[in-house]
Amino acid sequence: MIQAAIVGGTGYTGVELLRLLLPHPEVEIVGITSRSEAGTRVDDLFPSLRGHCDLTYTEPDLDRLGKLDLVFFATPHGVAMNMAQELLDAGTKLIDLSADFRLQDREVFARWYEHPHTAPKALSEAVYGLPELFREEIRNSRIIANPGCYPTAVLLGLAPLLQADLIDRSSLVADCKSGVSGAGRSGKIPLIFPESSDSVQAYGVSGHRHRPEIEMVLSRIAGIPVEIQFTPHLLPMIRGIHATLYARLRAPLDNSELQAVYQNAYSQEPFVDILPFGGHPATRSVRGANQCRIALHQPRPGQVVILSVIDNLVKGAAGQAVQNMNVIHGFPETMGIGQIAVLP
Repeated sequence: MIQAAIVGGTGYTGVELLRLLLPHPEVEIVGITSRSEAGTRVDDLFPSLRGHCDLTYTEPDLDRLGKLDLVFFATPHGVAMNMAQELLDAGTKLIDLSADFRLQDREVFARWYEHPHTAPKALSEAVYGLPELFREEIRNSRIIANPGCYPTAVLLGLAPLLQADLIDRSSLVADCKSGVSGAGRSGKIPLIFPESSDSVQAYGVSGHRHRPEIEMVLSRIAGIPVEIQFTPHLLPMIRGIHATLYARLRAPLDNSELQAVYQNAYSQEPFVDILPFGGHPATRSVRGANQCRIALHQPRPGQVVILSVIDNLVKGAAGQAVQNMNVIHGFPETMGIGQIAVLP
């Protein structure tokens, strides 16, 4: 059994981590930090945890954290990088759910996050934490950059076609929708019920922080630079990501051949479900589960549409973090994250 702590446990990803980790048979959560809520019982802030968690929020203490096996960061961008190297030097492994270690180019990070990267040494050894693509690297890493929610859905949707060099890399489009929990647990006017209900709105059309992350990994898969038009939308729902991905085949494939590419790519992946050809996965089918469901369409010969859905707080954040933890500590990868999706 390992001892772990969560730094920044007052947001949606922090409480989702607790929901998944508290019953995990190989993890003892011994601390959860928050500067603003220090001294408050966690179950006072999140009553859903009553009877399951007796922890109290504390101020972050690097000496104490450095004695643990693993620390999760569920903090705003710019926090983990200021603590990472000291914890790594103490022998503690890190899983960062913010964007601090996702982008390997420090200049690109500074441009998109308007914050200089202050931990180049830690960044140089960080591994991108998408197990379906980088499992062996994750297994041997001390610091994992948990992917963003949109990138998880997009990358899992496009990876098999890119890996097999079957699509035109110059015409990729990702039309994506997210529930409002993806924006965090803060009081922002566009996210309150009267503003977000009964409405759908695009945002970040001219440039979104997740685009360089997606392009970085797509380029790595393809072995050459890849660009994508990524457009996110806000939907009036709490959880879920729906990515509609468009690509053109480089050579003809019939529907069964296209389906076989995905079935073969993910046949051993417990958290990727390939629906029958022509299916329509719904975000509610993955609510609360560490699952990505994918369906393929070919409306016209050579035109491929991939539908990819995840729960942004689970496979798009906390569930994937637990999956990464299982990999780096040698636990069964599905341990603690085999929950069935919640319906209705």
